[in-house]
Amino acid sequence: MMRLRLAPDNLNFSFMRFRHVSYPFSAMLSILSVMLFLGVGLNYGIDFSGGTLMELRAKSGKAELAELRSLGDKLSLGELEVQAFGNGQDVSVRVRLQPGGDEAQQAAVRKLQDAVKDKYEVRRSEVVGPRISGELVQAGTIGVVLSIIAVLIYLWFRFEWQLAIAAVIATMHDLLMTLGFFSITQLEFNITSIAAILTIVGVSLNETVVVLDRIREMMRKYRRMPIDELIDVSINAVLARTIMTTSTTVLALLALVIFGGHVIQSFSYAMMFGIIAGVYSSIFICSPILIYLGMRGEMLSDAPDTAAVPAE
Repeated sequence: MMRLRLAPDNLNFSFMRFRHVSYPFSAMLSILSVMLFLGVGLNYGIDFSGGTLMELRAKSGKAELAELRSLGDKLSLGELEVQAFGNGQDVSVRVRLQPGGDEAQQAAVRKLQDAVKDKYEVRRSEVVGPRISGELVQAGTIGVVLSIIAVLIYLWFRFEWQLAIAAVIATMHDLLMTLGFFSITQLEFNITSIAAILTIVGVSLNETVVVLDRIREMMRKYRRMPIDELIDVSINAVLARTIMTTSTTVLALLALVIFGGHVIQSFSYAMMFGIIAGVYSSIFICSPILIYLGMRGEMLSDAPDTAAVPAE
């Protein structure tokens, strides 16, 4: 039975020759991401910005989600977050915090209730105030920061300091790119976006560890091989695995993008972007750092004295 080969066994593609292009390109994108984050900012959802949550039940048939979402523009309320639950008759509608204080918010809620009263029964209405939203922002920020600190501690003990620095920079690169992605696309940034960021950190770190593990293994065997050649050999050795894991993950995320609907849109798109950015950073950001840090096989213990190219 023929095996599916995602990459030729004798592949010897030179990835490191692109480092002179990838670093200026990533530096430009990083500066752009920071400028967009500080200048444009994120499109915070109701979880972080505050607003009103209403639960509606259709008086007959199932709730029309597209029709309810269109009411946001018709009534000048901004984008409405609409999500069905239960048997399809019940739906939750989130109205963003309106400019003008409590009176403007109550007027917006009354306007929406009047627009849906013929087809829907209002079962519950509650306000997500600025204080609650501020607590969510604080909790989400603390969660992300603590996870990053845990990752940094793991990397520092997992690898030699040159490899650890390379992995840390690659992880920070992916986080910065993801924030820039949210800023430039203005996708809604909510609780699911925090989950996407944490997942991206984990997936990116996994890919980085795989690449660095193979580089370290090759360094122990072929310590006198030029570092750029050794890195190319290592990346080519794990390329089939990288293509397999990335393609299967992207296919799953593509299904979420197409069929997941509006509710998880920000999560799906962010994950799709983050997976691709993670693979890019592992190859073109993390690995070349070892060259600039002067990493050599002699720095590792138990390295046999050979310079032969490994047979594939």
